[in-house]
Amino acid sequence: RFQACVYFASVFQAMSCGIHYLASVFMAVTPNFVCGFPGNVSGVLFHNSSASSIEDIWTLWTSAENYIVVQLENGDIWELDQCSRSKREVTLDLAYEYKGNKSVFPCSDGFLYDDTKWKSTVVTQWDLVCDREWLAKLIQPMFMLGVLIGAVIFGDIADRLGRQRVMWFTSAGQFVFGIAVAFTFDYYSFVIVRFLLAMVSSGYLVVAFVYVTEFVGIKARTWASMHVHAFFAMGIMVVALVGFLVRTWWVYQIFLSIATLPFVLCCWMLPETPFWLLSEERYEDAQKVIDTMARWNKVSTPCKVSELCSVQQDDLASGRTGDDDTSSTKKHNILDLFCNWQIARRTITVWLIWFTGSLGYYVFSLSSVSLGGNEYLNLFLIGAVELPCYIIACVAMDKLGRRNTLIPFLILSALICVLIMFIPQDFNILIILANMAGKFSIGVAFGLIYLYTAELYPTIVRSLAVGSGSMMCRVGSVVAPFCVYLRSVWIFMPLLLVGIMALLSGILTIMLPETLGKPLTNTLVEATEMGRNKKSCSEKTPPAHSDAALEKIEMFGQERVSTDK
Repeated sequence: RFQACVYFASVFQAMSCGIHYLASVFMAVTPNFVCGFPGNVSGVLFHNSSASSIEDIWTLWTSAENYIVVQLENGDIWELDQCSRSKREVTLDLAYEYKGNKSVFPCSDGFLYDDTKWKSTVVTQWDLVCDREWLAKLIQPMFMLGVLIGAVIFGDIADRLGRQRVMWFTSAGQFVFGIAVAFTFDYYSFVIVRFLLAMVSSGYLVVAFVYVTEFVGIKARTWASMHVHAFFAMGIMVVALVGFLVRTWWVYQIFLSIATLPFVLCCWMLPETPFWLLSEERYEDAQKVIDTMARWNKVSTPCKVSELCSVQQDDLASGRTGDDDTSSTKKHNILDLFCNWQIARRTITVWLIWFTGSLGYYVFSLSSVSLGGNEYLNLFLIGAVELPCYIIACVAMDKLGRRNTLIPFLILSALICVLIMFIPQDFNILIILANMAGKFSIGVAFGLIYLYTAELYPTIVRSLAVGSGSMMCRVGSVVAPFCVYLRSVWIFMPLLLVGIMALLSGILTIMLPETLGKPLTNTLVEATEMGRNKKSCSEKTPPAHSDAALEKIEMFGQERVSTDK
């Protein structure tokens, strides 16, 4: 009961991380626009259609290559393009086609935007179009850069100051910075505050993952850790819902920020984890938390910290006498992940899977609003499809194995990317379903790679392996927005890149050993031998052995583990 309350309270706030990570898909959208003009309009012409105002023309707008002809009250006739405007020298007749002389002017009177879908976005607020378009395209990459830095900073602070304090600070920071974004006065302050918001959002997700892992029992740990991502996906669904209801960007941002306000008000009630308290030798505080857990769970004979400490001291004493190399475990660095050809090949493959999983996850998510049809429904479905994918991942990784689950889903996501290229653009429903299938398959692979990474490496470099893989994941999230922008070069370019990376990752994964039910290795020699012994890699042992392996992962790896997102 106690663990369930702590778990759901903690992962509820993970929704806010999903909210802020994907908020820009509607906040920074670029609507149709043309150059502004000096004066009042008396007539508007678009091909064979005429109107009395620009607003009546937007429903006919089909391409950025089109232009609008307007006649002002003073008789001047202007041709309005997106990034320039032309004044006709001859104004005797208002016609769409014109062969005479005209003077070209810059858009010094601002721009006119189509507000039929979005009343206001950050693009329309600060005219982030034409020669300032690159500023709009930097919004999401800068946010993802903040995610990368925040994960590193707050992960380290949580080890020093405790999980509870960092969760307090980051959850409050998400609310404060989320509201502050809505009241920024220019583009640069907007990007800076969003960068800080990204840091605390990422920090919360990292620490919350470790926090729930340290509280949840071994039998439920795989499911509990995987479904932290499910609440992240629910945050994406909230973005779609709020985006549909609110069409002004700063109001939209406020609504998103207050969605998880209940947690901010009660997060101070969450206790510190006994694991961290014991590591800091705060035995009395750890005993208080354990006693509270016992009362909630109606356990008559709670665990005594003094007994745990005596056992731990005995283990440490025997470890000192039996192993003279204990002190050397602190001297390992990232070069140990390339100590021989077997381990180096494994590291490159694992890093590629982390990168590909993150790249594919965000390419499918960010591209969903450009698939045609209802963009709000598209994003909602892209988030909803993650919920069953984590269930499938949990079942498959325990029944089929980590590698045997990872390979088919990586290759399947590559095949889906190719399939989408051959679907006619008029078949919107089929395209959306195919993208959902692609997000599902890459989500399964993305969900299990952290645990698989922890099992592939020995104790002495396990945290280093998972931490470096997580960094590659965040590099993928920074690259993903730029990959999506390549749609302007070729509409299928993002899918082609994701497909190639997924296929390459799937093929290389074949060379990785299976780890299901296998004891964790302690040295690089053992890890190397695990890769060479094909027979032992394919054997299966009872689930209890797998649980023991997970217990060891917690002991050796979770301090540096960060979430996939």
